[in-house]
Amino acid sequence: MSTREHEAKDYYDDFATGYEDARGRGYHGLIDDLEMEVIAPRARGVDVLEVGCGTGLLLERVAREARRAVGVDLSPGMIGKARARGLEVALASATALPYGDASFDLVYSVKVLAHVPALADALAEAARVLRPSGRLLAELYNPLSLRYLAKRLAGPQPISDGRTEADVYTRWDPPWVLRRVLPPGLELVDVHGVRVVTPAAFVHRLPGVSALFRRAEHAALRSPLRWLGGFLVAELQRGPR
Repeated sequence: MSTREHEAKDYYDDFATGYEDARGRGYHGLIDDLEMEVIAPRARGVDVLEVGCGTGLLLERVAREARRAVGVDLSPGMIGKARARGLEVALASATALPYGDASFDLVYSVKVLAHVPALADALAEAARVLRPSGRLLAELYNPLSLRYLAKRLAGPQPISDGRTEADVYTRWDPPWVLRRVLPPGLELVDVHGVRVVTPAAFVHRLPGVSALFRRAEHAALRSPLRWLGGFLVAELQRGPR
């Protein structure tokens, strides 16, 4: 395990205790719902792998759609909570997946790849475990977004006692980076924009205003504005063999 991976493991182990405190509702619930709008139709009835499953919040929802849903994560603290949900999970790095070639029809990773220094290696490993015509949903953090501006203005936020977001490696990739790091055999077929119009997370705590922004975000997911999403979900497909 590299130094960066050790740092990420420790960071997310500390984060695991309070990770779900604000999840499943408000702003974070909206982000999960938008990501599920992309993932769920592609997971239906097939074998799915989540890279960086955390405590299993999304994986639990995906498991209701998939034939088989499996997750991996670098953090024992996160994996322990996912196992407590009864999910099939393993302790592993995004760059060394413990599965054979062509094991899954869909691989997805959200809120994770921005914290993996070796992005090209992670994408290549995801491509390795994809079956012919399989899909990869790879979410990146987009600097061409309101989210990036809000993060720069607010500064690193606390995630636990003594730790902030600055304690984990984070990379912001403009959309054109994807074509430079795509492994052989994968084609970019679409891009989905998550958190396009939300100026700051707190607006989703305001009655009435939150509902307006929620509707706007769902409308923007596949609109021309999607390229300004704080989270860009690249949809990649492996060619037939």
